[in-house]
Amino acid sequence: MYLRFAVYILQCSNATYYTGFTTNIGNRLKAHSKGKVIYTKDKLPIKLVHLSYFKNKCDACNFERYLKTGSGIAFRNKRLIRFVKN
Repeated sequence: MYLRFAVYILQCSNATYYTGFTTNIGNRLKAHSKGKVIYTKDKLPIKLVHLSYFKNKCDACNFERYLKTGSGIAFRNKRLIRFVKN
């Protein structure tokens, strides 16, 4: 089995979005939910709204970085999370 790299998007309780990268999505979501992540600790509860897996760490990091740019945010809103209800 190979190591998978995940890029994920969380919707926070204040309607903001958090984009992150991890190799263990289960542990990372637990950390967010328990308030152990600085950005999301005062924005609980959180909801996973998108998850993409990559075989290559570089591709995952590049996608995460892109999603944090202006055009990446527009892509996120139009293509990845447009059906998410608040």
